[in-house]
Amino acid sequence: MKLHGYFRSGAAYRVRIALNLKGVEVEHVSHHLRKGEQRAESYLAINPQGLVPALELDDGTVLTQSLAIIGWLDETYPEPPFLPTDPVLRAKVRAFALAIACDIHPVQNLGVLKRLRRLGLDEETVLQWAADVNADGLAACEVMLRNQEGPFCFGAAPTLADVCLVPQLGNARRYGADVQRFPRLLEAEAASKALPAFAKAAPELQPDAE
Repeated sequence: MKLHGYFRSGAAYRVRIALNLKGVEVEHVSHHLRKGEQRAESYLAINPQGLVPALELDDGTVLTQSLAIIGWLDETYPEPPFLPTDPVLRAKVRAFALAIACDIHPVQNLGVLKRLRRLGLDEETVLQWAADVNADGLAACEVMLRNQEGPFCFGAAPTLADVCLVPQLGNARRYGADVQRFPRLLEAEAASKALPAFAKAAPELQPDAE
């Protein structure tokens, strides 16, 4: 299998964590987002959206969208599970993950920030936008975990929620958001980063890291 990604992509980071947790080895293929390599015709033939990640299976099948890829991994390699068995808790884990993947991450990604710059906003305003989006969204995530036992987001083992949280906290810091006011999120992050599966997926450890 091949994972098409970029070391700094939060969505690709999620999938790297998930692959590591499942113990699945893949070949990593980098597409430099800041150089526009994801818009090359050769890559658009793989993923028409021109986004990373994309997981290319051994039979040539291509899966796109990080949460869809992670869902496939969980169904294909069921241990360890990414979702709890309790239906209500499963819904809460999914809601937390979707809050990050659908409501926070897309509004502060590279494409959106480029559009803001093209609209004439200065760099300080653009970066403040990204910081505010992260801070506001993570504040809601902090409340979502208020009554959940740790040390991970939802209990004693990492779930889809932690897979999404760790990369987003990294993005938040990169844009200057104050994450110290989210103690419950930081507790889950610390527990996650202590695991080799999370540590090995860190952006700075990837072959294409700059």
